[in-house]
Amino acid sequence: MTPSLWWSPERHADRRPFLTGRGAITRAVRAWFEGQGFSEVETAGLQVSPGNEAHLHAFATQALTTAGEARTLYLHTSPEFACKKLLAAGETQIFSLGKVWRNRERGPLHHPEFTMLEWYRTGATYEVLMDDCAALLRLAAEATGTTAFDWRGGRCDPFAEPERLTVAQAFERHAGIDLFGDLAAQARAAGMRVARDDVWADVFSRIIVEKVEPNLGFGRPTILCEYPVSEAALARPKAADPRVAERFELYACGVELANCFGELTDPAEQRRRFEAEMAEKQRVYGETYPIDEELLDALAIMPAASGGALGFDRLAMLATGARHIEDVLWAPVP
Repeated sequence: MTPSLWWSPERHADRRPFLTGRGAITRAVRAWFEGQGFSEVETAGLQVSPGNEAHLHAFATQALTTAGEARTLYLHTSPEFACKKLLAAGETQIFSLGKVWRNRERGPLHHPEFTMLEWYRTGATYEVLMDDCAALLRLAAEATGTTAFDWRGGRCDPFAEPERLTVAQAFERHAGIDLFGDLAAQARAAGMRVARDDVWADVFSRIIVEKVEPNLGFGRPTILCEYPVSEAALARPKAADPRVAERFELYACGVELANCFGELTDPAEQRRRFEAEMAEKQRVYGETYPIDEELLDALAIMPAASGGALGFDRLAMLATGARHIEDVLWAPVP
């Protein structure tokens, strides 16, 4: 890979307006959460488990004791596990704005080290987080003085009320596919590639990526909600329809910005889901990550809550008009 030389005076001068815009959004976000009565928390980057989702990849390291004994730890892919332990400890409204790390990720919208905004409200429904997401879009636009987000020719009004669209509705509208029917057969009929060894989750993801996501968040933001339970490992089932979960994602200009849940607090069910995710990770990638036993203990006493995670760098990109995630990172990974 050719070095970006982000530190050259000419390159830095080009990037500096995006970086100062990022700073304005950072200050506005912190002020907004503090005005809502949230406490900002900082969590350890090194964890016993980086997360247990099949397609997330972590960085591992060896922690040595003073006697030189080795222990494997991971850079976290999200502060979620630590934040949930804080909710179990008695915190009620918290947010974290900090670094996370994900391996096998680099491109215009991906970076191996990036900033995640994560927040939790105890006793709140996940619909409240939908309102939070709309407020954060407006906040970013106001902080940078923009009236529209623009990405690869697509535009989105950050001040418009987001459209709320279920995954089932999106599959029907954008792919002509019944979410609860035979996905593989319908995908083949629609001319999509379905490999012989593809499982249901593979076909679901391909439909989302190829048919649905490219159509979301144009004109106004889109909230894509009610994911199948199997695609929401950390979310509780929706009471009115247990086939789907209280999970939604926020999109603007076809870019995924946030992933939010009504949090699952059943430790036995969470263990079952983690084990299923790790079995899938073993099948696809030949590796697994440990389960954080303390997290499962914490879930047993954690109050009902909803939580969200937003890719802060992506939000800064859209709000400042940057074209690459590294334009809004002060010092990108070499």
